[in-house]
Amino acid sequence: MDYKKFVYEQKKREKALKAKATKVVIKEIRFGPNTDDHDYEFKKKHGEKFLKDGAKLKAYVFFKGRSIIYKDKGEILLLRLAQDLEDYGKVEQMPKLEGKRMTMFIAPKKK
Repeated sequence: MDYKKFVYEQKKREKALKAKATKVVIKEIRFGPNTDDHDYEFKKKHGEKFLKDGAKLKAYVFFKGRSIIYKDKGEILLLRLAQDLEDYGKVEQMPKLEGKRMTMFIAPKKK
């Protein structure tokens, strides 16, 4: 077997493996520290839909200006979301403050 044929076969194998691989889709939901109940329910429904479709969910609370003093409210909001969505997915990363954002990842449950 000559080298060109070997390279061709190798590329063909890699392309077949790449076609079988699944892409990880990450959807985001943004909250404020003082998000109201109706807005929360609306965004929670979107999160349910994303998890049902098999996408990972990145929920974050964005603190603008002096609202950083409500870190505890933001964490409670994210933990409440995790608890409400536990039927559809499991928490991959607990709420973690990074700069002005408190981020949490939820992965969909396997079927």
